[in-house]
Amino acid sequence: MLSILVTGGAGYIGSHMVKMLSQAGHEVVVFDNLSRGFRDAVISGQFVEGDLRSSADVRNLFSVRSFDAVIHFAAFAYVGESVSKPREYYENNVTGTFNLLSGMLDAGVNQLVFSSTCATYGVPESIPIAEEHPQHPINPYGYTKLVIERMLADFSQAYGMRSVSLRYFNAAGCDAEGELGERHDPETHLIPLVLQEAQRVERGGDPADTRLEVFGDDFDTPDGTCVRDYIHVTDLCSAHMKALDRLASGAVTGAEAYNLGNGKGFSVREVIDTCRRVTGVDIQYRVADRRSGDPGVLVGSASKASQVLSWRPAYADLDGIIETAWRWMNKEHGRGKV
Repeated sequence: MLSILVTGGAGYIGSHMVKMLSQAGHEVVVFDNLSRGFRDAVISGQFVEGDLRSSADVRNLFSVRSFDAVIHFAAFAYVGESVSKPREYYENNVTGTFNLLSGMLDAGVNQLVFSSTCATYGVPESIPIAEEHPQHPINPYGYTKLVIERMLADFSQAYGMRSVSLRYFNAAGCDAEGELGERHDPETHLIPLVLQEAQRVERGGDPADTRLEVFGDDFDTPDGTCVRDYIHVTDLCSAHMKALDRLASGAVTGAEAYNLGNGKGFSVREVIDTCRRVTGVDIQYRVADRRSGDPGVLVGSASKASQVLSWRPAYADLDGIIETAWRWMNKEHGRGKV
């Protein structure tokens, strides 16, 4: 049994991680400022409200509790918002992480699993994206995550901190038991947006009055729409758990990084078609202009994670991912009430 600090543990992925850690018998402390998370999403472990941007909050946390390792999720993560508000992103993501790492060093905690992103790669030069791909992010969000990865490498070399960074694209789905789900304000993720449209139609809305937009249908892809990696949130958490196990075993000697992905990706139209099949609802959409800087295909290679971490996603198809999301949405809000 380990004592684990989970930053951002009241958020979407973090709350699922906390549940998995607790079920595995670990002692968990959640540290979150609730700016993007929800207190009721912390269904196990101990909750501490605080802000990584406050060095005093961080010092207090480490002065009264001891930890074997940290899993770091706390971050702002909207690409568009990062472009319009880079100051907030660098302050929250970079300064917050610096304060966290400083607090860890002062407390003698030297093991960290970092939730990074494939946005550090920028526009892909090859597909699927491997860890050796050049990292040239094209937005402040991606840059902040890359700065943190660089910080982890420097802290490893200078102070002996050991870390595993996990890079991935789109988390999706919900806790299979229906206790936890995906809540964002505003919601920008494709699967919940499609399922929200399904609920609108279910309650009597006209499918022709759809609110769902598809940004571009003329990409160089099999059906003309963007292809993206979707990984079930539970699979992401299992990868973080395996990274934690690797740290605890002593196998990590510096700063490691792994991509997580399904290896093939799914198009926007495939996602919509699967949502139609799962929900039984006539989901329509409007085609809008492409978004600036949107690559046609973003898919990560998880070969290294498979070989070193022995990680493979349990949810290999879209149907299983979407079924868990639909189940939670109907349980949480009641069918037809959204």
